[in-house]
Amino acid sequence: MLDLPHDWAIEGPFDRRFDPHTGGLDVAGTGWYRRHFRVASSERGRQYAIELDGTMANARVFLNGHDLGSRPYGYIGYAFDLTPYLVFGETENVIAVRLAPDPDASRWYPGAGIYRHVWLESTTDVHVAMWGTFVTTPDVTDERARVEVRTELLNRRPETARVTLQATVLDADGRAVAQAESDRAMGAQSNDKVNVRLDVPRPHRWDVDDPYLYSVLTVVREGQRVLDRSTTAFGVRTIAFDRSQGFALNGRPRKLHGVCMHHDLGALGTAVNRNAIERQLRLMKEMGANALRTSHNPPAPEVLDACDRLGLVVMDEAFDMWKTPKRPNGSSQYFDQWGETDLRDMIRRDRNHPSVILYSIGNEVPEQGDPQGWKIAARLTQVCHAEDPTRPVTSAFNQADDAIRNGLAREVDIPGFNYQARAYERIRRDHPEWIVVGSETSSAVSSRGVYHFPLRKYDKDPSLQLTSYDVIAPPWAYEPDVEFDAQESNPGVLGEFVWTGFDYLGEPTPYFIDGWGSKLDADWPARSSYFGIVDLAGFPKDRYFLYQSVWTRRPMVHLLPHWTWPGHEGQAIPVMVYTNGEEAELFVNGRSIGRKRRGSNPVVLPVGANVSPDGTFSTKYRLLWQVPYEAGALRAVAFAGGKEVAVTEVRTAGPPARLRVSADHTRLRADGEDLAFLTVRVEDRDGNLCPLADDLVRFEIEGPGRVAGVDNGNAATVEPFQASERHAFGGLCLLIVRPNRGEAGRIRVLSRAAGLQEAETLLVTE
Repeated sequence: MLDLPHDWAIEGPFDRRFDPHTGGLDVAGTGWYRRHFRVASSERGRQYAIELDGTMANARVFLNGHDLGSRPYGYIGYAFDLTPYLVFGETENVIAVRLAPDPDASRWYPGAGIYRHVWLESTTDVHVAMWGTFVTTPDVTDERARVEVRTELLNRRPETARVTLQATVLDADGRAVAQAESDRAMGAQSNDKVNVRLDVPRPHRWDVDDPYLYSVLTVVREGQRVLDRSTTAFGVRTIAFDRSQGFALNGRPRKLHGVCMHHDLGALGTAVNRNAIERQLRLMKEMGANALRTSHNPPAPEVLDACDRLGLVVMDEAFDMWKTPKRPNGSSQYFDQWGETDLRDMIRRDRNHPSVILYSIGNEVPEQGDPQGWKIAARLTQVCHAEDPTRPVTSAFNQADDAIRNGLAREVDIPGFNYQARAYERIRRDHPEWIVVGSETSSAVSSRGVYHFPLRKYDKDPSLQLTSYDVIAPPWAYEPDVEFDAQESNPGVLGEFVWTGFDYLGEPTPYFIDGWGSKLDADWPARSSYFGIVDLAGFPKDRYFLYQSVWTRRPMVHLLPHWTWPGHEGQAIPVMVYTNGEEAELFVNGRSIGRKRRGSNPVVLPVGANVSPDGTFSTKYRLLWQVPYEAGALRAVAFAGGKEVAVTEVRTAGPPARLRVSADHTRLRADGEDLAFLTVRVEDRDGNLCPLADDLVRFEIEGPGRVAGVDNGNAATVEPFQASERHAFGGLCLLIVRPNRGEAGRIRVLSRAAGLQEAETLLVTE
C-alpha cells in the first residue's frame, strides 16, 4: 500500500554501480501501480477520465485489461478516457499504470514512479475540456481590465446540446466583480469554443510584490440544470520586453533576478509536495529572487501555483533535448512522435498562470551545431505562438556563436544565452534588434560551512567538499560577481537565471565529470550537486547572502567563515563580508580591524582563465580582510549614510553540549500530505552553533506521525534519506515529519545524540 505521489528510487540504497550523474540511485526498471475501485450503478451516463500530472517514465495505462494508451515523457501531464471500459455496481474496476524508466536517460536525478498527483475526473456528457479555459487580459488600465475567456466545451451526446456558458470573475475574497454569458447549440459528438468578454473595474494588478489573484468561475447550464463548473485562477497584469529597458511588469522595469531549479525535493526525491515546494520558493524569494526557470522540463502544477501566490515570474521550459540525444536513452528517442504534443499540452496547462512570462523550447540542445537545427526551433516557436500568442518564446543556448551562425537564435523571440556574461555587449551590438536574457549563469560550486585555506581556486579536493568562499566554478562557468558586473553594465539585458537555487540530486560537478557514465572510485560517494545557493537540506550557503546583498535593499550584512579554528591561532584567516550597505567595519573581540567601503575596496579573487587571462577577477561586491585568528567574537557592522544599519556576529564555539530543534511550523493538517521541517542544531553550552560538529542524531516519534525524510546537506554521503537518524554536517541536520492521514493529535519528537542534551519538539495535527 502506497501514498501518491511516490518516488520509488529515492528509497535507495545508494550504490556506486548506478550512475553518479543521477545520484547513485537506481532510477531504471519496471514498476506497476494498481488501484481497485467501484463505481455506483447510479453513476451510469457520466463521463470519467483519469488525469496524471506526471509519471516517470514511459507510461502505459490500462483499465480492466484494456490498453488506454501510453505517454513516454515523464514530465508532462496527460489524461485518458475511462468511460468505455468502466463497470458499475459491485464489480471492481482495476486501473493499472506500468512505468519503465530507462537507464542512461537523464543528466540529473529524474526519480521513478507516479511522482505527481493523479485525479479521477467525473463529469456529465457536456463539460469543459481538460485545460479548456484560456483567460487573457489584453487591455489593462487603472480604470478597467478587459478580460477575455475562451472555453472549449465537449458534447459527448449523440444529439445536439443547447447550453449556456456563464463566466464570472471573482476577486480574491470570492466576490463577483464581472459576469457574462453566451448561448450555444453544440452538434452531436462535437467540440466547440465559446468566447466571452468581461470588464473588471479598477483592477488589482498581480505583481511580484503584490501577487493578487482573481479567478473565473465557469458554469455550463442546460436550462436551469448545471452540467459543469470549473474555476480558473488568473492575474491581471501586463508584461513587456524592450531592448533598452529590459523586462517590464505592469509598466515598471524589473531586472530578472532568477534561479534555475531541478524538480527533486532533496530527501523526498521527486514526489511532489506543496509544503516542500513552497519552502524552497520562499527561501528564494527571501534571498531576493523574483524569477524561476523550470530547468529543464515542464514543472509540477504545484510549482506554478506557488509562484502565482508568492510572486515569482517564470521561464516555463519544455525540453532538455530535441532529436539529438545527450544521453543514450534520453527523451530525444520519442521527440519526433511526441515533442509537439508535449509542448502544446504544457502551454495549454500553464497559460493561465500570471507568473509565466516566457516559454523556453529547449536547453543547450545539440542542434545548435546543426545547420538545419533552426527548422526545429522555428516549428516549436510557431507551436507556442499558436497555443498562446501573449507570451514570447526563448531557448537557452550555451554555444552562442553556433546558435547565431546556424540561425536558431533568430527563430525565437528572445534568445537566451548560457554563461555568456562577457559576450552580452558583443551579441547586442551585432544584433541590434535582439532582446536577450542570461538564461543560465554562474554555476559556482561550494559546500555549506566548509572553508579551505589559503583562498584559492582548485578543481577538486580529496575531502569531496568545496570551499564556501565562493571562488570556484567549472571551466565553462564563473563566479557570481562576473554576472553581477555584466548585468549592471548591460541594463537592456533582461536579467539572469543562476544555476542553481537549490542543490539537487545527481550531477555532482566537479566530481565524475571525466565523461558521462565514468565512475571514478576516488570521487565516490559524491552524489548530488554543489551548484546550489542553498544546500539539499534547505540550509543557505554563504552564497545566499552574496546574492541577497546585490538583489535586496533591506539592510543586511553577512560574514564568513565561522570563527572556530582550533590549532590556527595567529594564522591569517580570510574574512569576507557581504552587505548591501555602503560600507562595513570588522571587529575581533571588540577591536576594530578597519572599515571598508563597498566599491572603493575591490577584492581580487582567484578565478578561471575563462574570466580573465591572468586567472583573477576584481570584484566590488565583497569586502575582504586577512585576520590573524584568535578565539572569541568576530563582528561585522554595516553602515549607510554614516549610520549603522545591520550587524552580525559569530563566536568561537566550545565543545558540543546540546541539541536545539526548531520547526518551520508546529500545527499541521492531518491529511497525510502536510510536512513539518525540523532544523537540528548542535550547540555549545552558550547556544553557539558548533560548525565542525558531525554528531549522529537519532529521532524518536510518538503519536500520529512518521519520518518522511532526513538530510544534512552533505553532497558526499550515502546515508539513506528514509531513516530515523542522521549525522550533522556543519553542525546541522534536518528531520521531515509527516502526520498520519485522518489522525488528529500530538506528535512528540525526541532528538538525541550521545553526550549531548536532548531536545523535545511538540507538533499538533488537526
